[in-house]
Amino acid sequence: MRTWPRVYVAAFALAILCAPHAEAQQTKVPRIGYLRFIEFAGYDDAFRHGLRELGYVDGQNIRVEYRYAGGSIERLAELATELVNLKVDVIVAASSQSVEAARGATKTIPIVFPVAFDPVESGFVVSLARPGGNLTGLSPLNPTVTTKRVELLREAIPRVSHVAVLRNPTNAGSSFALRETAAAAKRMGLRLQALEARSPDEVEAAFRAAVKEHAGALMVISDNLFFTQQKRIIDLGNRHRLPGMFDTRDFVQSGGLMSYGADLNDLFRRAAAYVDKILKGASPANLPVEQATKFELFINLKSAKDMRLIIPRPVLLRADHIIE
Repeated sequence: MRTWPRVYVAAFALAILCAPHAEAQQTKVPRIGYLRFIEFAGYDDAFRHGLRELGYVDGQNIRVEYRYAGGSIERLAELATELVNLKVDVIVAASSQSVEAARGATKTIPIVFPVAFDPVESGFVVSLARPGGNLTGLSPLNPTVTTKRVELLREAIPRVSHVAVLRNPTNAGSSFALRETAAAAKRMGLRLQALEARSPDEVEAAFRAAVKEHAGALMVISDNLFFTQQKRIIDLGNRHRLPGMFDTRDFVQSGGLMSYGADLNDLFRRAAAYVDKILKGASPANLPVEQATKFELFINLKSAKDMRLIIPRPVLLRADHIIE
């Protein structure tokens, strides 16, 4: 009978003990944190679709931890800290407020934003080409989109001369959008009235101010607060016969007059590619921020009829979707 040297026996035993640990390391499933101010099924589904396109299936080769704050800034900060404590590999922060909460909770875990109006001015990145920190992602704006939005509003309502613009000043990116809108309005000879709402209680007051100054139309700069108040904003606009131009199709599908802006479903889908690159070893500091490339014009003719507006045919012909 052959006797094995003790050193071989010890090595064999050590190999057996280490094998499960090595296998566990090889089969480690990446964990993604998904942080939102409010739940929005359409955009969330677009992100999941983007993951599936890249071969990721939640619960199989990836795990996504969804956290929704229900419209509470305080809760958002708590959830960001919770994701950090879970030691997720990447955080997808799906709104400007979510980005603020996530970067307040970690300076090391990579953060991907699907939408950020002006990530440079907001302080999220150093530059679009070289973000320089642990954040990167996509922006719904390009140099022409705001001007185009004002042009379309003017073409749709030729008689308009005074436009009110509603924004949430707690959203850092809204300052950039307001400046761009004001510059475009000035070039077209339009009077601009800036309105602010930081909470649901201030939305109706903003409308009263617009009506008092005889505004002929309202532009709304996207913000999670306004998504939660979508029905209220549309009802107030219809009641005061104040036609609205929005950034996203959601308001038009709910009864608003028109929207022109980036296809946010496309941006959320593309955000999955950033997650993929980071999981494969890329640093967010070196992943350039991409701007929107797909834009869409939605028009609600039923809303126009209710407001006794006739949208010129050239504008209708340019619409990607018309609701009748």
